[in-house]
This record gives sequence, structure tokens and C-alpha cells, in this order.
Amino acid sequence: MKKRRLRKRVFLILILALLALLFIRSEWMSRWLYPVHFREEIAASAEVYELDAHLVAAIIRVETNYKPEAVSKKGAIGIMQLMPDTANWIIQKGGFKDMTTEKVSAEPEAGIEIGSWYLNELNAQFKGNMVKVIAAYNAGPGTVNRWLSDGTWDGRAETVDEVPYGETRHYIQRVIYYYNKYKTLYPDIRTE
Repeated sequence: MKKRRLRKRVFLILILALLALLFIRSEWMSRWLYPVHFREEIAASAEVYELDAHLVAAIIRVETNYKPEAVSKKGAIGIMQLMPDTANWIIQKGGFKDMTTEKVSAEPEAGIEIGSWYLNELNAQFKGNMVKVIAAYNAGPGTVNRWLSDGTWDGRAETVDEVPYGETRHYIQRVIYYYNKYKTLYPDIRTE
């Protein structure tokens, strides 16, 4: 009976020690909980399209959690979940000669490049307002422009609760959450 109690106490002490170690090494634990995959591809596309790599990574995390083969219920494709019509428009407008929707869907590098090009386009359209860009990536730029012009939403992070689509409101909040996490955990996304 005493040996059994002693074993339980030793086991409990080991568990507590392990938990304490995890909290002490919270950066390690945080990186384990919030990994960034395809860092080189994200950093390269972000550089080419003059984007913050942390934003690209945050959008990928929210869209697919780094699963390139993901296809949404609505039919969005690729690691950055673009609708096929949008992907085709990007391919044509961006002059991507050897790009197809099949490639965007199957190859993470292609999906990241096309999605980054689109983010750059949205960034230009919304004059660098990251919150509007995130909203437009989810709801579409026409919808966001309508909200802005009719006064439904003013495009600020502080007023995200006024975004009429619950999905977009939640999307903005999640992307900003991961963006801030990644900026803290991976100051240089390429090398960390």
C-alpha cells in the first residue's frame, strides 16, 4: 500500500515537473502549437509581392492549416483557398504562363504564389489597410467596398464587430490572431 502511494506521488511529481518545464520553455511549446510550414515559399512570394510574410502565413493557417490538398465546401482550392474563377482571373491578369488551377490545387508553391499575388492586388486596392485586405480576401473586394461605401463598416480593426458577415468577422479576428502570434514567434519567418 505504501509503495503504491509512493509511486503515485513520484508519478504526480514527474507530471508536475514536465508541465513546469513546458511552461518554462513556452517559446518551444508555442512553436510546436503554432508551426509555420513552407517558410521559404512564403518568404519568397511575400518578398516578390511586397507583403508581410506573417500575413501570408496567417492566412494559410486559417484557410487550410498548411494542408495543400484542402478543398472547401464552396469549392475553394489550394493551400490559400482560392475559388477556381478567382484563381483563373489571377492567372490571366498576372500573366502566369505555366499556371493552371490544377497546379494551384496540387502544388503548395503555386498556391502560395497565386494567393500572394492576389493579396498584393487587394493591398493596392485597399491602400495597405491590412484589416480591409483580410476582409476582402474572405468576403471579396466588391462586398467590402459596398460595406465601406454604405457605412456598414469603416474598415478598422476596432470595429470588426460591425462586419455583417459572421464568417468574415471571425475570419478577420483569427487571421490577426495568427499574424500577431507569428510575428512574435518567428521575427524572421525564413530562418526561424
